[in-house]
Amino acid sequence: MSIFTPVNQKLLTNVSLVRYKRGGKRFELACYPNKVMSWRQGIEKDLDEVMQIADIFLHVSKGELAKKEDLIKSFGHDDKNKIIQMILEKGELQISEKERQIQLEASFKDIATMVAEKCVNSETNRPFTVGAIERSMRDIHFNVHPTKSTKSQALEAIKLLKDVIPIQRAQMRLKLVYPINDVKKLKERLKDCIAITEKEEADVDSGSMTVLVDPGAYRKVDEEVRTATKGKGTIEVQSLAVAEGESIIQ
Repeated sequence: MSIFTPVNQKLLTNVSLVRYKRGGKRFELACYPNKVMSWRQGIEKDLDEVMQIADIFLHVSKGELAKKEDLIKSFGHDDKNKIIQMILEKGELQISEKERQIQLEASFKDIATMVAEKCVNSETNRPFTVGAIERSMRDIHFNVHPTKSTKSQALEAIKLLKDVIPIQRAQMRLKLVYPINDVKKLKERLKDCIAITEKEEADVDSGSMTVLVDPGAYRKVDEEVRTATKGKGTIEVQSLAVAEGESIIQ
């Protein structure tokens, strides 16, 4: 007898399947459209928001659940939560071509938005619009990978875009606070890390500098501040991406 009632049948009319073969059997999950990709990218962390039915099937369309012995034979245990997460991570997402195209377009725009937020024109130090980045990504025929994170793909896009537009990572603005006696030693350690020193203040006991650094230098700056001040110095991130003025490149 089918496990589906009319209500459940209605619930599963708009479903995305994730299929995974293991131990000679094919397992299926019934998921909400668009949620699998969000889970894989780390955006969605609640499995209840991903799964239409929190169970493991042999055939979703027939309502045939995987038996406990099937799970143990194929996975070595019957911990459903762990098995579901494995299938979500490694399984093949079954969606229509239309749904796939919608997802790829949404991911494409998310990547372009992140690139625009993180970068500036290297010749003018002005930010790019998302539209300008999208056009350039299309010019280089940038392909979205359905299982890679938006961040990793944005970083890859930045590397490729350097061949067609003057683009670079925007600098970070940091405020460094340190004991005044350590200022000379700290400046010597950071001379190769700091692009611009915007402001410097000092009083009897402590000093501070507001500086711009390349994002890739942040860990080194953090390490040098802690080392030079023996853990007494601090770093405050005031801006993750600094660009000149308010003008936007169209």
